[in-house]
Amino acid sequence: MKHFYSEVIQYRGSHYDFGFWQGKQLRESPLLSNREKDWRRRKPRFSIDVKEVQAAYETYAPGLWEELVGLRDGLQMPLDQVLRNFGGYRVPAPRGGCSTVVTNSYLVRNYDYHPKTYEGRFVLYAPTDHGYATIGPSQRIVGRMDGMNEHGLSLAYNFMHRKKPGNGFICHAIGRIVLQNAKNIPEAVQLLKDIPHRHSFSYVLVDRAGNKLTVEATPRNITTHDASLCTNHFHTLKEENRRVIDESIERMEALKRHWHDNQSLTETFALLNDPQKGVFVENYKSWAGTIHTTAYDPLKLEAWIALGGNQQPTKVNFANWLQGENLSINKIKGEIH
Repeated sequence: MKHFYSEVIQYRGSHYDFGFWQGKQLRESPLLSNREKDWRRRKPRFSIDVKEVQAAYETYAPGLWEELVGLRDGLQMPLDQVLRNFGGYRVPAPRGGCSTVVTNSYLVRNYDYHPKTYEGRFVLYAPTDHGYATIGPSQRIVGRMDGMNEHGLSLAYNFMHRKKPGNGFICHAIGRIVLQNAKNIPEAVQLLKDIPHRHSFSYVLVDRAGNKLTVEATPRNITTHDASLCTNHFHTLKEENRRVIDESIERMEALKRHWHDNQSLTETFALLNDPQKGVFVENYKSWAGTIHTTAYDPLKLEAWIALGGNQQPTKVNFANWLQGENLSINKIKGEIH
């Protein structure tokens, strides 16, 4: 077993100040050197046009552009390099698994990928300039893997494919943009229809009014459906699916065997976090192992997270944090094979 942890990051302030603060923290971080090592191993298959990226962010999420500029200043790094590492526009999306269950009262998901890519940052951020407060694990610093905002809107995304990419944002940037700018599902769906998508993902949503929906998004088409279960193949845009989806179907069948509509949040979390049930997977060498299980309760404004399998979740009362009560923990610990 390997022990690992996520750092708990709490910040209230402007986007620029948050970016600058994060940049200073990251100067000596292995995250930065790991990103540079990654680029030395493989040539980026995309280009960065700073003006185009700035225009896109200022259209859909001006605060996030200010955060990126703050990162630049805090890191003392050229802006094009910041955008390559953390920008989330016109960059390749990670491949991986992920399984999600959504009901009218909660969302639970497994994040599946390779552990060496995991940032280990669980972020609570309340902006004082633009957008809503959010909670969730970060990806590429500025983005979010999944999360919830102050209105209870909760989101997770599942990878589908990278065929025929378009010019646009990738999953983690889209997740952050939606959580910071939409307070319910109608607003989230409209934003997902407006945002340019680079790759194909499903975005699973639930809001405080008890609405749930899955948005299937590609650079070419956007559709919705209200199924409770999602793995890594489309339900409606079937012509967009990858040729081989056997492993995704296996996890879907495992969910269908073990999950039913009236299961509680606690029961669903235990199901997804149990390596014996067929949803939590340990294919880490194939870049498809479960790293964390998260859950979001929109009514209570509560977030749960567990690192690795068979773990008791760390439960965070986001409602109290929004009232100014800081968390007493600074690390969430776990272990994986």
